[in-house]
Amino acid sequence: MDQTPNNPEVDKREKEILFSRSVKAGKRIYYLDVKKTMKDETYLSITESKKVIQGEAGEQKISFEKHKIFLYKEDLEKFMSALDEVVEFIK
Repeated sequence: MDQTPNNPEVDKREKEILFSRSVKAGKRIYYLDVKKTMKDETYLSITESKKVIQGEAGEQKISFEKHKIFLYKEDLEKFMSALDEVVEFIK
């Protein structure tokens, strides 16, 4: 859903993952990927992939819904601070 079909530039950028971790959580998988911009700057790409089943038994269609968030180096500290606060509140 995020990629433009037959666009080699998009495919090339998607392959340039410097570091990656995944978290499986029920029907969802979260991907934490460190990538590089075209200007050679690193950023964090967080992708939520959720399995979606449509239709009735015997005619079910399985697809994956994806949502992405991009966090750039200059925003990471603020984001982590806010995330820590939210996690502490939830606990």
